[in-house]
Amino acid sequence: MNHPRSVRSARPVRFVVLVVSLAASGCGTDPARAPEGFLRFPERRARCAEHSETRNAYFGDLHVHTRLSFDAANADVRSGPDDAYRFAKGEPIGLPPYDANGNPTRTVQLRKPLDFLGVTDHSEFLAETSICLDETAVGYDTETCVAYRNDMRAQTGQVGDFFLTLIGQPPERRPICADVNAPGCQARLEQLWEEVARTAERHDDRSADCTFSTFIGYEWTGSIQGNNWHRNVIFGTSTVPSFPTSVVEAWTPERLWDALHTTCLDRGVGCDVLTIPHNLNISGGYMFRLTDDQGAPQTAAYAARRQALEPLVELYQHKGASECTPADSPLGSADEECRFELLVPDVCVGPDDPPGCRPICGPNAGGGFLGFCVTPNDFARPALRQGLAEWARLGVNPFAFGFIGSTDTHNATPGFVEEDDFEGHVGLQDADRLRRVRNPRGQLIVSRYSSPGGLAGVWAEENSRPSLFAAMRRREAFATSGPRIVVRFFAGDDLAADACARADLPAHGYASGVPMGGDLPAGTSAPRFVVQVAADPDGSPLEAVEIVKGWSDGTSTHEAVFLVAGDPNSTATVDPVTCTQSGSGGASSLCATWVDPTFDPTQPAFYYVRAREVPSCRWHRYVCSQLALDCSTIAPEDDGYACCDPSDTGTVRERAWSSPIWSYPRTP
Repeated sequence: MNHPRSVRSARPVRFVVLVVSLAASGCGTDPARAPEGFLRFPERRARCAEHSETRNAYFGDLHVHTRLSFDAANADVRSGPDDAYRFAKGEPIGLPPYDANGNPTRTVQLRKPLDFLGVTDHSEFLAETSICLDETAVGYDTETCVAYRNDMRAQTGQVGDFFLTLIGQPPERRPICADVNAPGCQARLEQLWEEVARTAERHDDRSADCTFSTFIGYEWTGSIQGNNWHRNVIFGTSTVPSFPTSVVEAWTPERLWDALHTTCLDRGVGCDVLTIPHNLNISGGYMFRLTDDQGAPQTAAYAARRQALEPLVELYQHKGASECTPADSPLGSADEECRFELLVPDVCVGPDDPPGCRPICGPNAGGGFLGFCVTPNDFARPALRQGLAEWARLGVNPFAFGFIGSTDTHNATPGFVEEDDFEGHVGLQDADRLRRVRNPRGQLIVSRYSSPGGLAGVWAEENSRPSLFAAMRRREAFATSGPRIVVRFFAGDDLAADACARADLPAHGYASGVPMGGDLPAGTSAPRFVVQVAADPDGSPLEAVEIVKGWSDGTSTHEAVFLVAGDPNSTATVDPVTCTQSGSGGASSLCATWVDPTFDPTQPAFYYVRAREVPSCRWHRYVCSQLALDCSTIAPEDDGYACCDPSDTGTVRERAWSSPIWSYPRTP
């Protein structure tokens, strides 16, 4: 494959300092008159020239941080939202470290532009971070800002005492802005947020070309007791609240949902929003609790609100996969493919546990975000199973969610997912290649187990914000671990057995069944499933396509994996030193129809597709080749290196996951 490589010594890329200029941002992006408490931008747009009633697949990234985020700025990232949008559209961007003249020493560029993007800087400390890095600001010399800058110099990743705010219950704002009316704080927050919204609007292509779509958004960073409750808040409209809700105002998901109803959904001003949980894998048992934040069991109304506000979860990003875990527990999986890109690779189960394993979190445990423990029910597949049990109890499924992937980049580099060119996603913390392949003792989450991240795939009539957002709402979306693998998935009683041979397969699928994200009508016969997968033209061939099923028999929940296309026993291999692929096997596309041999119309069930490529080199093997380490010189007492680990295969089977299709009995 002939790809342009990232340039290491290209022309300097200009960057701006953290203080945001509110200069004119272009025609049509100034907020119109709006009700108090809102920003409103013009909604005018042309109908896209590329419009299809059978829908097109578009790829984007809905989890991106820039220098406006406290942790990205702490890693000396100096690129802002405008740079991120330009990068997503194909322009180069500079990464730290910077030379004495302020020029970046690393420059990267996408091989293929994205179709859409949402920049999601942390709502927490948006004003405080700006103040701490602005010598002219009141508050620059506060204890909080001094500690933040000290950590920035030391690069420990502790972000000063901001972390103490995030883990508190309830959180307390740092003294710099403890009073929301402290000098400059609220005004700076609103100015920064307006610039975030204005920049998204400026880059949204509303001409008939529809080359690129944007979403106004932010990340709500709930981290009570060090557990990951994080959500990305994505607005589907050009009318948004005048400032974002942070964890200080709303420190549980329920309080966030309340705030979004109060500040957006219930105001009657045309504001629409959804939230996307991410890093389910490090939530310490809190992401999919069966109780509310007061400890009471979920009600039907609670489940319905959650389903409406959270139709998607981020299944994959640079901090690992969240599909399933092989942990030995009722919600663990015997499926070996669950070992794919786990941030916490080993769970402690007994006396023969490997060194560095992490225990299963106990009740009210803390530190899931830090990797102290892991909980099987935090992963997507176990949560989907629990959702079926809750449906039987409530008549509503609180965990009926679809899948997307994203990067969670903190370099303002959306969609930068190439394994052979990965420069990390956390500024200076990833700039040292040797550090990236180390496995330091005592460190809970390490770069070695991170990845370049994934992409969000969406099936929409056109590449416009309204069309993409509607697709996200109806869960017609899919996740990939980076490659642009395209997945279609339909189910229905009337789908043809020869659907794969039909030239009108998409039209037939919509007319005779439901697509991914949909609910099947209650029936008595087993539906037919049709899955069609196309490999990334610039990626590796497809090895196998599976359908994952979960169901409840009224007593407990179960899961099974069915191979429906491809050959998992192909001879396709990759040399972990040269990264040359060889052997036979793999296909550019696969299609299959399948009927569940275990279907029971009295049992609620879900089905989703998992497609994977033949083996290819993982990112760290390319770095190991560049470093050319002499492993014979590495002393046993030194920190481990992926390059010198004899058990490390250095390979990866990239993959894609469709959103599920659900089958429910007539009555719960």
